[in-house]
Amino acid sequence: MISASIIPFIHDLTFDDLPADVIQQAQRCLLDLIGTAAGGSMTDTARIICNHALRQFAAGTDRGARMLFDGRRVSAPGAALAGGMMIDSLDCHDGHVLTKGHVGVAVLPALLALIESGDDAPDGSRFLTDIVLGYEFATRAGIALHSTVCDYHSSGAWNALACAALGARYLRLSSNQTRQALGIAEYHGPRSQIMRVVDYPTMVKDGSGWGAMAGLSAAWLAADGFTGAPALTVEHADVAAVWEDLGTRWRIRDQYFKAYPVCRWAQPAIEAALSLQRQHQIQAADIARIEVFTFHEGTRLATRRPLTTDEAQYSLPFPVAAALVRGKVSAAEVMGDSLNNADIQCLADAICLIEDSGYNARFPAERWAHVTFQLYDGRHYTSEPAIARGNPENPLSDAELQAKYRLLAEPVLGFERTQAIATGLNNLPSGNLAAFLDLLLSPATTSGR
Repeated sequence: MISASIIPFIHDLTFDDLPADVIQQAQRCLLDLIGTAAGGSMTDTARIICNHALRQFAAGTDRGARMLFDGRRVSAPGAALAGGMMIDSLDCHDGHVLTKGHVGVAVLPALLALIESGDDAPDGSRFLTDIVLGYEFATRAGIALHSTVCDYHSSGAWNALACAALGARYLRLSSNQTRQALGIAEYHGPRSQIMRVVDYPTMVKDGSGWGAMAGLSAAWLAADGFTGAPALTVEHADVAAVWEDLGTRWRIRDQYFKAYPVCRWAQPAIEAALSLQRQHQIQAADIARIEVFTFHEGTRLATRRPLTTDEAQYSLPFPVAAALVRGKVSAAEVMGDSLNNADIQCLADAICLIEDSGYNARFPAERWAHVTFQLYDGRHYTSEPAIARGNPENPLSDAELQAKYRLLAEPVLGFERTQAIATGLNNLPSGNLAAFLDLLLSPATTSGR
């Protein structure tokens, strides 16, 4: 049976229940998600999924919901699907080490779709409260799934439950209907084979768009009497400890932020390589061979010459090479002409991935790597072990997060709209939510569908 505290948390959580640093973290998460969505809106994935949603998820007789950075109206599940896949199309959004995946990518577009399609007009403080609720619920669902199921499933498998919880809150479902919605979302959430897309990167990514769509659909199905309880990741005795601190321990504090728009598993190697290069002032053209020692999952990111941005984002050799050649890894390094850059390709071909048993033992709570350079003149250099930046223990500063946001958003939205979103976000607790949402749901300035 479901814990007595879970249903009240879904329906009764208020802004006054949130500690100040939790509110600030929700704003940081939103800034990062919005920047990623703006950058992702320019990908082929975003173009395809938004057009698909328009054709296959018509709004029908209701007013529907505008799609993120698109503006066209579709059904709420369709808008959640499109927004989740848009954010997922650029692997730059926040995540959590124990879930081995991402929360906000589904929570934000699902919440936007609920607000757009409903009669409830929340204020900014309620919007932030709902974001926190989604993070708290999804993070625990992800931890519960990974601790009870041997296969590694995509984020959509568990962030669907958070979207169902938000749907239950907005639809004002009864306790029993809420329980059914969670069970439906768990059952229909996409338990995708995440290591398959690691080995063969494509647009399916982490399944989060499908999770957002499934979660919202689950809430409406439960409202109509459809049954699906129990959600074992919420109700089973084996996961009771995961949920017992709901509302007292704030898991949103544990989210990490990415410094680079590639899989988190590649980022320790990027940090190690850049650190070694800077320490010894090594030119990329002088490197004959690179050995990367990391955990098993990192070695599976083995594509050296990506043909698509999805392959580049799920590669380890390519972004390491790009970092050494260009001194950075931004969206430009994993898209377009950069994929054909001869210097990056040549260096990526010279990278050897080596599994390290010590790093395996520390995964997933910790992700480590170190690198060795062999230069053409015979010299060898080895880095110190490195972890990715942006974890709670080595966070990106507010200035770094803001710079990342602007780097992603300004080329797409322009300076004024990028600034207006940041200002509106800072003012959310007392500001105009409707105006803020318009900034997110109107077409991107350079968008062409």
